[in-house]
Parts: sequence; structure tokens; C-alpha cells
Amino acid sequence: MRVIRGFPLWVVTVLLGACASAPQPVVSPSAATEAVPAHDNLNATLWMQSSAEYEASVRGIYAAAERSLDAALADYAWNALPQGEFQAGFESKPPAIIVDADETMIDNSAYQARSIRENRGYTADSWQAWVNARAARAMPGAVDFANYVNEHGVTIFFITNRDAPAEYEATVANLRALGFPIAADASNVILRGDARAPGKEKGERRRWVARDYRVLLMLGDNLADFLDGVSADVATRQALMAPYRNWWGQRWFMLPNPAYGSWENAILRSCEAGTSPRACLRAALKDQY
Repeated sequence: MRVIRGFPLWVVTVLLGACASAPQPVVSPSAATEAVPAHDNLNATLWMQSSAEYEASVRGIYAAAERSLDAALADYAWNALPQGEFQAGFESKPPAIIVDADETMIDNSAYQARSIRENRGYTADSWQAWVNARAARAMPGAVDFANYVNEHGVTIFFITNRDAPAEYEATVANLRALGFPIAADASNVILRGDARAPGKEKGERRRWVARDYRVLLMLGDNLADFLDGVSADVATRQALMAPYRNWWGQRWFMLPNPAYGSWENAILRSCEAGTSPRACLRAALKDQY
């Protein structure tokens, strides 16, 4: 008689048959959908915090940017600013690059994780507390990349939509503590509302940099890090990007960020009145085979 882990085979057979014939609970598609929210940032945040794939993607982008920097330094006609943001004669200006901060050079996934654990979304107060904690970590490979840029005589400008003046001191301190090349007067850190270029969108700050520098590369995690006017619907954003499609991976480098961004608001602009944001996002899914 065959025995499986101490049980005669006939006993195992009876037990399995009973399990197979017992009524199984049926979960309707709608109930399953509500049981596990389709957009709660859980998978996105876990991917950014835990996956080798995310780190590989980020390191690969910095490596490609380093190679492009070498090519750009040798080509005085090279310019990474969109049309209308650079000035004639830029070829003779000293080189610079422009980077975003959050999810481009520094990692705020711990803030996202806390929001998930506490079952809440973004709030201004919780974000302010996070910024003041100065606890953001560097993205994998970001400090090495920034130092590579600095060692090649290229100034790196951090243009971020963190708010000045409230978040300025903590942001500068956090970047310095991580080892990023920050000027003694922190003049290469430009937050939203900076008196030098107080416009809400980043284009004015990019133009301020372009007065004295030739911008070789731009890195970000949001289309607004490269172009103004992206607070629009999906089709408009695609049209804005179209003239620069060949710049990705050469002059412009997009870091992956599935957790948040203006891409989500672009989808929500198509919502019908009275539709919940979650229902609108689900309706935007393309499931045609």
C-alpha cells in the first residue's frame, strides 16, 4: 500500500475527492476588483523599492546619459533645450545639464510607502513633513552620475517643483548630505517660486539657465521636466512631444516613475462629469486583442 507523508493512498484519495466536490466560493469580477484596488500604488512602489529591474533601468539611463554627455561636449552645436528656450550664441557658453530632483536624482518611495501603509493619498502636510525630514535617498547610480558630470567641468542644475522658500533649505541640505555637487551658495538648486525665475512651469527656469550656459542634457521623470504646456489631455501631450521624439536617449532622458505624475491627470481630463477618478482610469485601459 502506498503511503503519502504517513497517510495511506486511499485516505488521500478520499480527502482530495471531498475537496474537489465541495462548493467553492464564487467571486464576481466586480467584487474582485473592489477587493484589490487597481490603483493604490502598491505594485508601483514595491517595484521601485525592491526590483532589480528598476535599478537596472535607472543605472542604464545614467550610463547612456554619460555617453551622450561625452558626445555633446565635443559638438558645440549640441543643445538640449526645446525650441524657443535657447538663445543665439549658445555655442560659446560653458556647458551645463538640467535635472529634476524627485524620482530623477532622489528617491521618495519611502513617502509613497508610508502613504500606502496609512491608507491615505498625498497631502500637503504629509509631504512637507517628509521634505523637512531630509530623508530622501539617492537614486541608484545618481551620485556617481552627478559627479561624473561635475568632473567633466559641466555644471548640474537641479530644477525641481518643490516649493520655494518653504522647502528650499531642507531640499538643499538633503542633496548635499547625499553627496551631490551643490554650489557653496546653492545657486544650482532652483525650486518653483525661485525669485530668479518665479514662473510655475519649468521653462522660465530653463531659460534662466540658458542665459549663461549651453544646456547639453536634461533628465526627468515627467514630461513637464522637458516641455511646458503638458498639463493637458493625452492627445495634446503626444503632439507636444512629437517634434522631439528622436531626442529621447540622446539629449533627453526619462526616468521610470509609475507611482505618480502628470500622465495620470492627462487621463482624468477625459472623465465625464460625476465619474469617479478610479472609474475613469479603469475605463481608459485598452484591452482589445
